[in-house]
Amino acid sequence: MTPLRRRILDYSLAAILLVLPLVILRAGLKEPGDLNGFDRAVLRVSAPLQAAVSWVIEGIGGVINRYVWLVDVDEENRELRAENERLRAELAAALRRAADTEKLEDLILLRRRTEAETIGARVISSSVNPHLRVVRLRLDRGEGEVDVGMPVIEGAGLVGVVRRVYGPYSDVLLVTDPESSIEVVAPRTGARGTVTGLARDDVYRCKLRVEKRGGLVEVGDVVVTKDLGSFPGGIQVGVVAEVSAASYSLYQEVEIEPAVDFASLDRVLVVVAPPPPPDPDGEEAAPAAPARRVGAY
Repeated sequence: MTPLRRRILDYSLAAILLVLPLVILRAGLKEPGDLNGFDRAVLRVSAPLQAAVSWVIEGIGGVINRYVWLVDVDEENRELRAENERLRAELAAALRRAADTEKLEDLILLRRRTEAETIGARVISSSVNPHLRVVRLRLDRGEGEVDVGMPVIEGAGLVGVVRRVYGPYSDVLLVTDPESSIEVVAPRTGARGTVTGLARDDVYRCKLRVEKRGGLVEVGDVVVTKDLGSFPGGIQVGVVAEVSAASYSLYQEVEIEPAVDFASLDRVLVVVAPPPPPDPDGEEAAPAAPARRVGAY
């Protein structure tokens, strides 16, 4: 094909492509009564082409609409997830504040009903053994505020005694520690003895040896601190969990489950002085003496 013929063919196709839409548009705009044979032929031939074009355009438009919708949904989901995370964080913070408030209220009530002079302290750290049992507690009270041997209590009962004081901090010797030694009494029977920590890593337990003649101790009996004057009495140490004694023995070997949940402690009270002794003459009570130091250090 010569260049001239190719050029004529190109121009002809361009002219057809330009004129054809106008012819189809002209025929489509006419009223049905004004259509002639040529217009009807044009519409008959172009109808399938228009349907195909409309189908393609609608399909593309649908894809674009779905894409835009999905983009909007994805953006909305991101916003909802961010809002959800924010609300979760606020809820967790509110629950922590509520728990702290409840613990503070319990501590205030404990302080009000405790006749001894006390000072509040925060547990700033704890040491645990391989079985995740707490073995040491550290308080934010130190020199000039607390002293070695002072009892440490919380709402459930006796935590232990101050073992060491250094700078602004102090360590607590728990009642479950084998070095601990607390004189106690079982109110139901009046049985008395000395509670020491039971050296078990997998459970919080104390041990107590009492004479049978003082009344048999049973599982479920409450054990409290003995009133020694300088060491407050009536503080719950725990509950009898196991009792064993040979028939020929004069003593009962007792295991006590502590009243305190050591793993959840974050605030405690330190008894800095026991209640002042009552004045038999009804005069003003004498000043309280410092709490007695107990245990081996």
